[in-house]
Amino acid sequence: MTASTGWSTTATTAAFSGALLVSALAGIPVGRILDRRGPRAVMTTGSVLGVTAVLAIASAPNLIAFTAAWLLAGVAMAATFYQPAFAALTRWWGNDRVRALTIVTLAGGLASTAFAPLTATLAEHLSWRSTYTILAVLLALVTIPAHALALRGPWPPVPAPPSQRAADTGSVARSRRFLMLATAMTLNSFAMYGVVIALVPLLIARGASPTAAAWALGLGGAGQTLGRTLYATLARRTGVTTRTVTLIMLGGATTAVFALVSGPFLLLVGIAIAAGTVRGNLTLLQATAVTDRWGTTHYGRLSGLLAAPATIAYGLAPFAGAALARPLGGYPGLFAVLALASAAAALLALWS
Repeated sequence: MTASTGWSTTATTAAFSGALLVSALAGIPVGRILDRRGPRAVMTTGSVLGVTAVLAIASAPNLIAFTAAWLLAGVAMAATFYQPAFAALTRWWGNDRVRALTIVTLAGGLASTAFAPLTATLAEHLSWRSTYTILAVLLALVTIPAHALALRGPWPPVPAPPSQRAADTGSVARSRRFLMLATAMTLNSFAMYGVVIALVPLLIARGASPTAAAWALGLGGAGQTLGRTLYATLARRTGVTTRTVTLIMLGGATTAVFALVSGPFLLLVGIAIAAGTVRGNLTLLQATAVTDRWGTTHYGRLSGLLAAPATIAYGLAPFAGAALARPLGGYPGLFAVLALASAAAALLALWS
């Protein structure tokens, strides 16, 4: 992209980061709408906006238009990614929500498995603009009809709160437990997303080809799918705080191993799969964090508030990772810092 346009890597990465920041802010009102009206209109509209945004990115004549298209994509992310899906499943499936969440995230975990190699292959044979256009067409064909036609079930009434205190979203959002949880999730999200963004350049620095590194990233996505099959058993056998701290610590451990191990490549692929397994569990941990502590009454709004700083951390991770890698002496140093961030998140989670 930068080679064909002359735009700087910093500017193009900042446009993507901006999309994630917009997604974080838009997720809060989207959560309120979902609580009241359900997911069909939100997710269908988000899909249309998503297709429009990706086509606009593909045809952007200059950096300003490119950035504006990514900011529109941020609104689409808030209306189509995991958060609205989690809100819908939590309300529709009630006490059986973990199974429903697991099934949906099993499909979502295949995203990088399928699309990292596909995108790499398309980019080898086509321009980046043509690659984006093809991805936009796939997005339109799958998500618009799926959301418009499949999300037609009646929206259940608001469930009763488990306690009077849980009925007040303001008091929950200002509580020490919520603030500690939000801080822990934010730090951990920064670390985990930083790992995903930096994995390909780390592996290239370790001697892998770009295509081989993309396959390693994709196999990490397969590890996410494996991890999500284990979460229900983990949830039955552990308390919420123990589960939160353990998974965050395991994520930090896999990041530290990446910093220390330089090869061979197959071993690095194995570490990528292990890291993906932990990330798969962390996705479900975030999906159930609100209901495990405060019930389902205001899930959409509370999960939007919880996800907002974590999504901002996603947005900062690509930019910060690229900026920090050089002064830290390369990507191994960056991974060491990300491992420390996970360790700090685990400590904070003890008080959540």
